Amino acid sequence: MAGPSSRVPATRDRPLWLAGRRESGGDAESDRDIKTHFRVCRFIMETGVKLGMRSVPVTTACVLYHRFFERVSLHAYEPYLVAMSCVYLAGKVEEQHIRTRDILNVSHRYFNSGSAPLECDKEFWDLRDSVVQCELLILRQLNFHVSFEHPHKYLLHYLLSVKSLVNRHAWSRTPIAETSWALLRDCYHGAMCIRHTPQHIAIATLHLALNSYGVELPVGEKEWWQVLCVDVTKADIDAVISDLLQLYDMEAKCI
Repeated sequence: MAGPSSRVPATRDRPLWLAGRRESGGDAESDRDIKTHFRVCRFIMETGVKLGMRSVPVTTACVLYHRFFERVSLHAYEPYLVAMSCVYLAGKVEEQHIRTRDILNVSHRYFNSGSAPLECDKEFWDLRDSVVQCELLILRQLNFHVSFEHPHKYLLHYLLSVKSLVNRHAWSRTPIAETSWALLRDCYHGAMCIRHTPQHIAIATLHLALNSYGVELPVGEKEWWQVLCVDVTKADIDAVISDLLQLYDMEAKCI
């Protein structure tokens, strides 16, 4: 994956996250912008894994990133610097504080495989200051609303409820839970994670996992998903799944 060097210094006239970015050519999100968001969120997830972050702080970092660029143009700020600041801020929000030095070194290795850790020289401190300044920018853009409700707790509840309705042998033969969690994680590669409600995302990922393995649930007066989430409709589920499938198409284009 091509990306900016983590050692690009800030210029005198403009901070690092503005350096080299072109001006916005319009309000509509282009296919190129969507690809960039996909790649940057993959960077956030892979960086989070290398930093030993739990799943919720990583997803919080992705939501911070998407919320930020929901308000500003991608062409005005360096997305990978914003991503690094989102990882740093998400660690604070979710009480898993990550040192800026570790974030910088992991990010540097991400773009420069096999390289030595960064030296504590002027470029390092300039980059560290840029991450901290960008964190403050994110907080201001989001009006300090940085605590989010994620679908994870709902998916866990739905999985336990559905498991009780399925033959235990059929459940053990099919990785419904693993697939549902994987689908949920993939939702954070795009803005769909902020476009749909947490409950609807959880229901849709479980619905897709069940259909993928042909697992059928007992038929009652209501569909199983109506029992678990009273305000969800089939159209809501289809909308989430459609957005997720578009992300998988985007993944193929980003390879």
